[in-house]
Amino acid sequence: MDFIENRIKKRIQEKERQIGCWLSMGSHVATEICASAGFDWVLIDMEHAPNDVPQVLSLIHAAAAYDVDIAVRAPWNDAVTIKRLLDQGVQTIVLPNVQTEAEAQEAVRSVRYPPRGYRGVSANSRSNRFGRMNNYFDHADENICLILQIETQLGRENVEKIAAVDGVDCLFVGPQDLAAGVGHLGNPSARGAKDAMLDVITTTVKAGCAAGILAFNEQDAKNWLAAGASFVAVTGDTFLLARSTEAVVKSFKWEG
Repeated sequence: MDFIENRIKKRIQEKERQIGCWLSMGSHVATEICASAGFDWVLIDMEHAPNDVPQVLSLIHAAAAYDVDIAVRAPWNDAVTIKRLLDQGVQTIVLPNVQTEAEAQEAVRSVRYPPRGYRGVSANSRSNRFGRMNNYFDHADENICLILQIETQLGRENVEKIAAVDGVDCLFVGPQDLAAGVGHLGNPSARGAKDAMLDVITTTVKAGCAAGILAFNEQDAKNWLAAGASFVAVTGDTFLLARSTEAVVKSFKWEG
């Protein structure tokens, strides 16, 4: 069995734009619907969603039938959780709230095998198709796509250092947390919050690293793509369901 190339990483390296859908519902059906819609990628969230590792695996199975790439956001920059996700065949990992160069280096070591890192070695896991994949250990490290989230003022101040860490593929803005970090809790549309997001994106791109962001407003997403972001989440399953059901109810409500 041949090694499976990470298409997200390849597109990032080639500076291609790619749009994706955030999956937070923990639903197999919602995952299939979104995975078959035509997005470049879907992301299974563990930080702000009721997903643990077995649930993530079941959602990976639901998405795997379609021509879409799969990323997972781990709940934290934790080597044990990262190891378990990698062993399930996850090749693109998003880590929340990375603030320093040292934290970025720790993340890189978590996704690499010895001697470059300390990812635990399993010769019979889903990642290597249960020992059936040719030369898995020769190519595993180089096919992991590591995306780190910038969500605080400290992270913003350290963007250049974080972007320069070997093994970091993309810096991804967390709009709500970054907005809160610069004094605009719950209001990511505030001018100061938008300025902070733009600063992270432009500084990241200038540093030679890919930039990403979550933007469920269509015009915002297009603006961030125009500003240089190339890995953009443009909608999510919970967002679509919540806003669409509200719109239906509103269309049938009237006074009197």
